[in-house]
Amino acid sequence: MPHSTRVFWTINLDDPLATAPDRAGAKAANLARAARHGLPVLPGFVIPVPCVSLNERYGNIGELRAAWTRLSHDGERALVVRSSSTQEDGAVSSMAGRFVSVLDVLGWSAFRRAVDEVAGSASGPGTMAVLVQPQLDAAAGGVMFGADPVDGRTDRVIVSAVPGGPQALVGGEVDGTRYCLTRRGRLVGVERDDGPTGEQGPLTSLQLRALARLAARAASVFGGPQDVEFAFDHEGRLWLLQSRPVTALAPLPPRRAALLGPGPVAETLPDPLSPLEEDLWLVPLDRGLGEALATAGAVSRRALRRAPTVRAVGGRAAADLRRLGAEPGRRSRLRLLNPVPPARRLRVAWLVGRLRADLPALAARTSAAVDADLAALPRLDAGITDAELSDALRWTRATLTALHGLEALAGSLLTGPDAGDAPAIQGSAAAQGLAALARERSLGRDDARIPAAAPAVLALSPPVIGPAPQLPPAAGPMGDDQVGDGLVGDTSVGVTPDGLPPRESLRLRIRWVQELGARLAWTAGRRLAASGALARAELVRALRFEELVTALEGGSLPADLERRPAPPRTAPLPAAFRLAGDRIVAEAAPPGDGARPAGGGRGAGPVHSGPDAPPPGSVLVVRTLAPALAARLPALAGLVAETGSPLSHLAILARELGVPTVVGLRGALDRFPPGTEVLVDGDTGRVDPLPVAPRTGEESVA
Repeated sequence: MPHSTRVFWTINLDDPLATAPDRAGAKAANLARAARHGLPVLPGFVIPVPCVSLNERYGNIGELRAAWTRLSHDGERALVVRSSSTQEDGAVSSMAGRFVSVLDVLGWSAFRRAVDEVAGSASGPGTMAVLVQPQLDAAAGGVMFGADPVDGRTDRVIVSAVPGGPQALVGGEVDGTRYCLTRRGRLVGVERDDGPTGEQGPLTSLQLRALARLAARAASVFGGPQDVEFAFDHEGRLWLLQSRPVTALAPLPPRRAALLGPGPVAETLPDPLSPLEEDLWLVPLDRGLGEALATAGAVSRRALRRAPTVRAVGGRAAADLRRLGAEPGRRSRLRLLNPVPPARRLRVAWLVGRLRADLPALAARTSAAVDADLAALPRLDAGITDAELSDALRWTRATLTALHGLEALAGSLLTGPDAGDAPAIQGSAAAQGLAALARERSLGRDDARIPAAAPAVLALSPPVIGPAPQLPPAAGPMGDDQVGDGLVGDTSVGVTPDGLPPRESLRLRIRWVQELGARLAWTAGRRLAASGALARAELVRALRFEELVTALEGGSLPADLERRPAPPRTAPLPAAFRLAGDRIVAEAAPPGDGARPAGGGRGAGPVHSGPDAPPPGSVLVVRTLAPALAARLPALAGLVAETGSPLSHLAILARELGVPTVVGLRGALDRFPPGTEVLVDGDTGRVDPLPVAPRTGEESVA
């Protein structure tokens, strides 16, 4: 028989034929390739794919038995019979654990049964080879990744090891000891299955360095980081049991990717946003904050053009935390040189000084001007034309840009009475809204009519394009003694039309203009639905701003409109993250968890989380400080948020009500499950679980 047509019933791993995945299967081919490059691979042989069928794998029983006899020392040495499918160990999918392997195979009859069992696990005909190797008596074993599959770091080698062979580890029965190494094998961290530890675990420093060298050699042989199964025998020799590409490696953000998070913007826009809501509210917020940062000299206009300050990530509002000062950046020695030209520094200082002096009066004039413009707009139920709708929508975006810029400057530059921090002015937009809501409901007014009669209540709910704003449920009566008697304000400084401090007055106007945009957009949606252009009014939320304006001017709507999600169903954003393409890469919390005190003293109680109303005396733990939570504050013993600012609406109102508040505590929802007794210190930013009081005998009997 010519050599080219000969059927090989067994192929040794040191044979070049064993490196062909279509013949030997991927697992055996990878081991054969590793062996040819000098990596430590146990000897063995393969029953190739063409021969692994129910009718043919024992076609040449003599050749198969001869190979078994040599490897098993005529049945005295236990073998491992492993799957080697053509469909596993690929660059995209490893198919790990999908096929059968049989350990400790002794004797010819047991060997044949093991071969049948492995062959029977094939996912289809012509896909399975059978790999046979000696059973290794391992002192320690495990798995090694040539890159961190979770963080995506290619400068790290991750090892997980257990005493004995790696079977229990790869089978998920145990977690083992996790080692994090540099590529040179220096130990960065050790973590046992019961938490971090200083113990070395089953591997020595020399063994860890040997594994790091093996990871580098395997990456060189296969052209990328590998997922390796390994074992050390009792003589200390390292063996490579399996090698396959690391699949689903987490992407790494660019080196200078911005640190993003919901931060303070989630207090204004806490819910998922539809495309139209992004354009109506998020774009003006970004432009206004950018103008404030540039005016104050905090960020150059070139940097603002390069990347936005606020953006939508998965339909949710996220901000550049370091640009807004919500997350301290690394200190750079270059910053100490202050490369800004002296003339520019002087100009910025002059502008800031003038702004600080003029802002209270400017805020008052702006608030009055916005009120006048709102009053002059045509009523939506009085036949407003499509052209007037377009003009009004454009006006809301331009006005919001200006208001957001002034509000940001007021928050940064005004202190003392001008900002409303002194006892002379203790009112906030949220407090005024809560008092108005209680008053209107006590008069029996329907919720749908309350915003028109008392627009201050809009400070209690985020903007949403829909039929009507959703007001929060009342938490109980709240009178003037709870709100404070400073709502009228100090008429000698920063007089505003509603008697609020400058920043709070601007915030309230922002909310009013946002609500006007929502009402205008909903009116446009109803009008387009009535004309047959839209299947239903709520689809207007899926439009972009320019698409809506085009439709109002007689243009056509996008063909894919009905397939757009509005808003997208996305999970809440992490407190801090970076973007790698479209993927969110969460930032590890630094020591201290980022918690910041927001005042209110100290309080203790059981943790409550979730959408239900918290019981009186509980500590409410939330992800973001949504405006609708204002109604729940009077009954709380404490408030903890994973994000947020001490200057937010809710934080200000909580301080006025004496509710201890801590913001920015990352992972709070996971750390403090419902029912946990905690102490909240709003003055230091600490949130500590309280020990459970021991039950007495009488209590136990009861």
